[in-house]
Amino acid sequence: MKFEKKTGEVGFTLVEIMIVVAIIGLLSAIAVPNFVKARATSQKNACISNLHQIDSAVQEWALENHQPPNATVVVNGIIPYLGRGTSGSLKSCFCPADPTTKFANSYLVTTVDVAPTCQIAAATHILN
Repeated sequence: MKFEKKTGEVGFTLVEIMIVVAIIGLLSAIAVPNFVKARATSQKNACISNLHQIDSAVQEWALENHQPPNATVVVNGIIPYLGRGTSGSLKSCFCPADPTTKFANSYLVTTVDVAPTCQIAAATHILN
């Protein structure tokens, strides 16, 4: 039996495959940094939103409890103001960039007149 080469063989050459791989590599080199930047931006925005919520809770706590502006904030005192009614919780209130996912590691709350700050990325996660 004799094997003959067909003239209309279907397939890709090595050069064609290498070009496709190069194009995919180029697209991923462009997409990955943009994905990382978008992730960091969304973490920053979520953290700033948490800071707004914490600041609002502190102000409401101070108003309802007749606290002066220089009063020290007790974190357990603001918990009811962080959720719905008296069932507030600190479990979901942490900086998204914090690997420990704990309120105490993420945020610093001192007195009523000082805005809360993020301890994870204090340079960029700023309450305005």
